[in-house]
Amino acid sequence: MPNKSIRLMLVRSEPLMGLFLPLSVMEDWPDPGTPIRLVVKTWAGLDEHVGVALPSAGPGLVTIKLVNGYNLSFPSSYVEDFELMGEMPEPQEVAPEPIKQDESLPLVHLIHTGGTIASKVDYSTGAVTARFEPSELLQAVPELRSIARIRAVKLGNMWSDDIRPRHWNRMLKATEEAFAEGAVGVVITHGTDTLHLSAAAMSYGWSGSGGRPPGRIVLTGSQRSPDRGSSDAPENLISAVYWAANGPQPTGYRDSSVVVTHATSSDGSCTVLPGCACRKYHSSRRDAFKSINQDPIAHVEFGTEGPRIVMEELDPQDARPEAISPAMFDDSVRIAQFVSDGHLHSDIVNSAIELGYDALLFHGTGLGHLPISDPQEDSPENTKLRLLLEDYCEDGGIAVVVAQTVHGPVHLDVYSKGRVQQSIGVIGNGSLCPPGSALVKLHFLLSSDRSPQSVSDGWDKDLLGENPPIVRN
Repeated sequence: MPNKSIRLMLVRSEPLMGLFLPLSVMEDWPDPGTPIRLVVKTWAGLDEHVGVALPSAGPGLVTIKLVNGYNLSFPSSYVEDFELMGEMPEPQEVAPEPIKQDESLPLVHLIHTGGTIASKVDYSTGAVTARFEPSELLQAVPELRSIARIRAVKLGNMWSDDIRPRHWNRMLKATEEAFAEGAVGVVITHGTDTLHLSAAAMSYGWSGSGGRPPGRIVLTGSQRSPDRGSSDAPENLISAVYWAANGPQPTGYRDSSVVVTHATSSDGSCTVLPGCACRKYHSSRRDAFKSINQDPIAHVEFGTEGPRIVMEELDPQDARPEAISPAMFDDSVRIAQFVSDGHLHSDIVNSAIELGYDALLFHGTGLGHLPISDPQEDSPENTKLRLLLEDYCEDGGIAVVVAQTVHGPVHLDVYSKGRVQQSIGVIGNGSLCPPGSALVKLHFLLSSDRSPQSVSDGWDKDLLGENPPIVRN
């Protein structure tokens, strides 16, 4: 594309049903990512906007991304004219200026994996990309420098959708190195979509064998990128660092890792959740994370004098022995997951069995049920599934069920179907472990021993607060 501006004059079409539609606007609209100056008609007169062209947000609409990161759409009939602005200059990598820190403050490692909390709008394409360097977080949130002495460690720039168990191991190794260097806590910045899985992995890695981490491990993220005015990133990050620097020493029960995010959709309070028992509940709200089957650990409240920790009233726990190093996950382990409903068939389950998956994890309906009964004698596929599971478990296969309701226990003693599942050998009865944490727990157990008895024994235990011994109504 030439550097000089290209002017496109709009041609009005003939009237259609009383409206003048500039059809040429839609026909000549540039490719997504093209820099553009757009002039539109408003009730107050002509208005000019500069940004990059985006695909239409709907029929008859033109859409651009402004330089502040927000999108605007207008009916094509509002467009007065537009101008291609030429190529956007290539972003220049600028080395961040050295940041002077207070050496008297506690050391906190900021372990960067990527995600929205560490992203910016790429105005050459109009997309949000993970490209925020760790040092930039310190520049963007200067409040951190009065809380702790920060050492930024970059593990990668990944969206959390792309994180696999091998990345859990890298995070565990980074936390181990941080504590060896004298850090009192670590903060892992992470995409929110699978943040609860990585948080659970940090808990099982450090405390699944009965120990506790040497310091505080916090995972945080944000729903909106830091360069947006409505971003939750600064407050989440401040709260996470404050907990890592000043929170209570972990006992190894519920608190081996914690998740820190907005407590409500408004600013002013962040919640501290057990890393082994929480999940993302909402795709876009700022208060997307909630604890499951148990209460939050604490809140970080913001006042005129800065953040402060408000602990919840919880049963006190004796601290476990400090672990020398975390247990790693065997990334060769493969777990096949299935949703229990009217579309669960034996052939897809059998495919996983024939492919050699190490375990089957079923997200059961209600109290943890599977479609294995045929009382009307009109659903032979249910019988096929039951017979398949019988043979699989009898041959030493591992089948585990969790509750897709998320909250509440797996209770296979209430209905006859549940008792049949137990007789088959399906593991899970009595568990309060949340589905995401259950996946990580199963992987943790398989990493040390892949025998059905070992997995069954471990599943019944409350390893680190994921399966609290409360009355399971």
